[in-house]
Amino acid sequence: MAKKQDPTRKILADNRRARYNFEILDTVEAGIMLQGTEVKALREGKAQILDSYASPEDGAIYLINGYIPEYKAANRFNHESRRRRKLLLHKREIERLSSAVQTKGVTLVPLKLYFNDKGRVKIEIGLGKGKKVHDKRQTEKDRSWGRQKARLLREGS
Repeated sequence: MAKKQDPTRKILADNRRARYNFEILDTVEAGIMLQGTEVKALREGKAQILDSYASPEDGAIYLINGYIPEYKAANRFNHESRRRRKLLLHKREIERLSSAVQTKGVTLVPLKLYFNDKGRVKIEIGLGKGKKVHDKRQTEKDRSWGRQKARLLREGS
């Protein structure tokens, strides 16, 4: 059964392929360091995190290849649409995530980009271990069976 969405969150971008391609071991909510034009562009709701990933570098974690389009009204003060963006995490979380990436062979996958209840932009990143082809098939079978079971229960009652 799907989780109920928190009504205070406004989802800007959702990486639905991540849960298909990766087994998510752990999730972490992080802030993201943005420029003013990026926030205004996010309010228009055209961000994409499908091809992006997070990487530990120089004692910090960065979002790489996340797409936030240029803000039309900001002419020369605009930002680059695919620049590296620093993720705001506690030092212990950074150490834990970077050691997991180096030792366990997992990757940091962005799952959701959203505004929280205070109007701040947050990103949910997950520690993901890549799935093999047979694991993906099994996930698809389980999902299909769940839909079929729900349909049968609906029709039966």
